[in-house]
Amino acid sequence: MASNVNPTVRRRRLGQELRRLREVKGLTAEEVAERLLVSQSKISRLENGRRSISQRDVRDLCGVYEVEDNRIVDSLMQMAKESRQQGWWHAFGDIPYSVYIGLETDAASLRVYEPQVVPGLLQTQAYAQAVCEGASPEATPAEIEKRVQVRMRRQDRINDVRHPLRLWAVLDESALRRAVGGAQTMVEQLERLNEVSQLPHVTVQVMPFSMGAHPGVNGQYAILEFPEASDSSVVYLEGVTSDLYLEKPHDVQSYSVMYEHLRAEALNPDQTREFIENVAKDYARG
Repeated sequence: MASNVNPTVRRRRLGQELRRLREVKGLTAEEVAERLLVSQSKISRLENGRRSISQRDVRDLCGVYEVEDNRIVDSLMQMAKESRQQGWWHAFGDIPYSVYIGLETDAASLRVYEPQVVPGLLQTQAYAQAVCEGASPEATPAEIEKRVQVRMRRQDRINDVRHPLRLWAVLDESALRRAVGGAQTMVEQLERLNEVSQLPHVTVQVMPFSMGAHPGVNGQYAILEFPEASDSSVVYLEGVTSDLYLEKPHDVQSYSVMYEHLRAEALNPDQTREFIENVAKDYARG
């Protein structure tokens, strides 16, 4: 469930405002870095929200940008303070894709295309356990358990009665045919998919093999949108050692258009539920 103060989103908002102040002054990130005797990469990380921003950083940057309104400075300092607080996921220690979890926790809607496995927000615990074990063969049992717990906690956004996450998921047929955890686990997982797809804020579609090549053949991605108009949408691309976050309007628009093609070519929700039910029967028959 989304907290009142999400440090990840606070960092993004603060970074966007600092970038705006820099651009108003007509300064480049390199010029700001030279004045503060820091690296240009630090300025870039501060502006894109990938690095914690201290109140001292804000004070120094406001000095360079000649911000004279104390109310603006105080507001930015408060955002910096809030951005250093910990989200619920920090209680689990060092976990992969923590930046993404922070964004997902505060998102209003999420569009995801998944070619290999069922999306984490729709996984059963047994399926999630099998996915984590298979994807991270060198992880210890304790690490696997922690990742599964985090995945289950993320699903609070789906079950939040007051502010549920609007989820639209397009799955390639291979995500259903890949026998993760065995036949019984798959039957339970597919039944779970059909159950959740009945919720008014969740839509699930399947892209069958029969469609051949389609706009999703390049791989998994997700598009996150936020309730605040000032928060730009984000395209998330998951990597093995690092993730990629795209926020430029042109990039977001390109992926959004591609997603519309995916939704148009995939089975509609009713056809999808029937398709999933038939795949579940195949697993049940062994």
